[in-house]
Amino acid sequence: MKILAIDCATTACSVAIWIDGEVRAVERTELARGQGEALLPMIERVRAAAGLAFADLDRLAVTVGPGHFTGLRSGLAAARGLALATGLPLVGVTTLDAVAAGVPVSERAGAVLVVALDSKRAEAYVQSYAADLSPLAAPQARLPADYARELTARALEARFVVAGDTAAELVRALEERGASVLRSKAAPRPDAAIVAALGAAAPLPSAPPAPLYVHPVATTSPRPRAARP
Repeated sequence: MKILAIDCATTACSVAIWIDGEVRAVERTELARGQGEALLPMIERVRAAAGLAFADLDRLAVTVGPGHFTGLRSGLAAARGLALATGLPLVGVTTLDAVAAGVPVSERAGAVLVVALDSKRAEAYVQSYAADLSPLAAPQARLPADYARELTARALEARFVVAGDTAAELVRALEERGASVLRSKAAPRPDAAIVAALGAAAPLPSAPPAPLYVHPVATTSPRPRAARP
C-alpha cells in the first residue's frame, strides 16, 4: 500500500510517503505558525523525492486533532482538497494516537501509557492507553495535577510512561503522588511517517475526516508566550 500522510496539527509539520511498511520520503520542520503556506510545497517535494504521482497512491492520511486551531485546519483543508482532486480515500488519525504509536514497545511494555499534548492553555490534551496501544479512555483536556490524581486513584501500583510535548508536567504531577513513572524518549509531537502507518491499518471511513476538538475549560488562561530576545 502507498500512502501520503500529513501532519501540522501542533508546532511540528511533517509529510511522508509510506510504501508497504517503509518510509520512501519524508520532510519534517518545526513551525509555530505558517503551516498553511509551508504545507503544499512540502507535499510536492516529498512526492517528487519518492518518485510517485498522485495516481500511484492508494490513500491519504491526516491528523485530525486535538491540536492547534490554525495548523489543524490547514492540514485538514489540504488533505481534503487533495482527496477531492485525486479521488483518493482519506483516513483521519488523532494526534494522541500518533504520538502513542511512536513510543517503543520496550518503554510501554507492562505500563500504562499516557500522552499529554500542549493545548496552549493550562490544561493538556491527554489520553491513556494500555501497553498494546488500546485506549483506556477518550481524549480529554485536563490539568496535569487533576489527571495525575485520577490516574493514581484508579491504579497507584501501575507503572506509567508519559509521552508528548507537555509530558514533563504530568510526570512531575505523577511523581508527587508517589507513582512509578518514566518520561518517554519518543518524539513529543505527531510524525507523518507514523500517521501513514496508522492510516494504512485503519478502515476506510464512510465520510471525510472531521477535526477532533477537545476544548479546555473556557475560564483558564492561555499559556504565556516566551519573551522575544
